[in-house]
Amino acid sequence: MEPGPRQLHTEIISWFTANGRDLPWRKPDCTPWGIFVSEIMLQQTPVVRVLPVWEQWMERWPNPAALAAEPSGEAVRAWGRLGYPRRALRLHAAATAMTADFNGTVPDTYPELLTLPGVGSYTAAAVASFAFGRRETVVDTNIRRVHARAITGSALPAPALNAAEMRLAVSLLPEDDAASVAWNASVMELGALVCTARSPKCESCPVLSHCAWVAAGKPAPDYVPKGQAWSGTDRQVRGAIMAVLRHAASPVPRAALLGPGDFLPAGILPDDGGDPARPETTALAQLHAIKAPEEQLERALAGLLTDKLAEETRTGLQLPG
Repeated sequence: MEPGPRQLHTEIISWFTANGRDLPWRKPDCTPWGIFVSEIMLQQTPVVRVLPVWEQWMERWPNPAALAAEPSGEAVRAWGRLGYPRRALRLHAAATAMTADFNGTVPDTYPELLTLPGVGSYTAAAVASFAFGRRETVVDTNIRRVHARAITGSALPAPALNAAEMRLAVSLLPEDDAASVAWNASVMELGALVCTARSPKCESCPVLSHCAWVAAGKPAPDYVPKGQAWSGTDRQVRGAIMAVLRHAASPVPRAALLGPGDFLPAGILPDDGGDPARPETTALAQLHAIKAPEEQLERALAGLLTDKLAEETRTGLQLPG
């Protein structure tokens, strides 16, 4: 007999209460701004990498106005190695909008959150739910995977979110506001810790006895997820160039970015936290170690300028001012 939604709510929320991670953005005293920042940082980035950067951001920029008061380039610099640095620009733009349009606070409803630059339906729903206790349907990859296995018996959700998945998510959401928030957090955590994509820990699952996927014999997925390549890609080159710009004290000449043989004036790029006796540990040396062809370097530079992650001055390239 299939369990009803109330049984699923009870079992999964109880599991979360006992097993959920103690994360700073889940603490009762975390501000809506702290939750907003965490949601942006956690997109496509694991918690272990986000934690130290989030803590540094909250110490430096405890509210939207503090971030909005600084150049967008400082947000990109502080983003460090989280990846997808356009998220840093979106955070800065959102902080600027909050400061100008919402008296320096995070808007507390889904429609208002959607008006912020770079905020889509997932982020708006997640912030409305986790920061303000609103009853909103939060659907991320982890949640979709739990729904797919436990309810529909599929090994993986569809490659892209579809209407049927949204209808299922809406139908499973508790009517009570507080319970809906707990449900969103609980299913997301279950997908992150137990019902993982590659090696699910089914023996630890609170709904193992009535999981449709397990009952069906754990059929294989009907498609093979494509991992994102890294080595040799434009993304790798862009990331390496961004590392140089983040560590630079002044504009970096274009020629120095394009070729290891070009002269780089002293003082522009200090050693990148490595052993000073090993110049190969600098960000610039790491960029050149990729051995990217000049056309790829030029393409990466052009993309960073177009995306406003960098700007070019008379003396070279730097983070946006």
